[in-house]
Amino acid sequence: MQSKSKPLYLVIMEDLKARILSGEYKADEQLPTEVELAEQSGVSRITSKRALIELEREGLIYRRRGSGSFVKKQDSPGTISEGGFGAMNSSPNPIISMILPYLATHEADFIQGASNYLDSKGYYLSIHSSNWDKTKEKELLLRIPKYGSSGIILYPMSTTINIDVLHALYWNNYPVVLIDQYVESLPLTSVVSDNQAGGYLAASKLIEMGHERIAFVSSISIEYRSSVRDRYQGYCMALRENQIPIDPELVITDFYREADESNQAEFYKDLVSRISELGVTAIQVEHDHLAVDLLRGARELGISVPEELSIVGFDDHIISRLVEVPITTVSQNYSEIGKRAAEQIVRQIEKGRGKPELEFVPVRLVERESTASFVQSK
Repeated sequence: MQSKSKPLYLVIMEDLKARILSGEYKADEQLPTEVELAEQSGVSRITSKRALIELEREGLIYRRRGSGSFVKKQDSPGTISEGGFGAMNSSPNPIISMILPYLATHEADFIQGASNYLDSKGYYLSIHSSNWDKTKEKELLLRIPKYGSSGIILYPMSTTINIDVLHALYWNNYPVVLIDQYVESLPLTSVVSDNQAGGYLAASKLIEMGHERIAFVSSISIEYRSSVRDRYQGYCMALRENQIPIDPELVITDFYREADESNQAEFYKDLVSRISELGVTAIQVEHDHLAVDLLRGARELGISVPEELSIVGFDDHIISRLVEVPITTVSQNYSEIGKRAAEQIVRQIEKGRGKPELEFVPVRLVERESTASFVQSK
């Protein structure tokens, strides 16, 4: 695997290097094994092994056969503050920490965009995953500042979770930049896709194709993430602009708890059946994975996509291209988001926190085979 120009072994290596230099991993402390690193990062064992070999070559770790890899004692180790937010290190270290909900293809693009910029400014990028666990996210937000990291780029699980910790970081003047989402009640700088424009583009295209009964489907509630709320707002704007009433029956959200691994296929088949009974001819979906689930549910029911039902996703995930009927979707520029977030965090560190900014990165509609014109039968 490779994140555009930077091999993934180098991303893993730089993450570990940043943690070692910050003092998070102390002298003689054991690092995760090759197998553990491979599982955490979603790479092969060969890739994780290469990262450890490179760290050894740089003199940062030593390896014991049969035991693992350990941090090598440095001549001038960095000091670590053990206090709370009020006792954060006053002298900045050249380390920025990025917290992501998980590590996958698009997350690698966030990393790549940020890393390229930070490299040019002499900063290391340390990568952390919350694994969609709000407790883990909170623990990372509390711990990372204590280990000397100069700032955090956060992809939050939700705009309603761990707001107390974000408030504490903000009021203690600790540099934080959000990506993917923004919190309206907290003046933090955020870099996000123009999700409202994306929702508007998707709905407008379906309307242009003759669809009027367009469902908006999201597995989470609209208020749970600003990204989903903005996509929904774009959908509503397009309908209103075209004098199509927004029908609450066609807005279907917050059902992720009902669809688990044991019943997913049957659940989505039933969901498509219910949507079809409402006279829906097109579905605008929160993200591509859910769009694929609905596509497969429709095919199970014998509903032809796009002849009988058009589907639009969001994200331009690789699965949207490889599925049985390639999905029309909205593409985000993840690398640009990472780059701009890195620029913002460095600006805060080096020049102090100014007025908070909300940066929108443009999106684009990618048309594929899952959408077609709707012709009203006589």
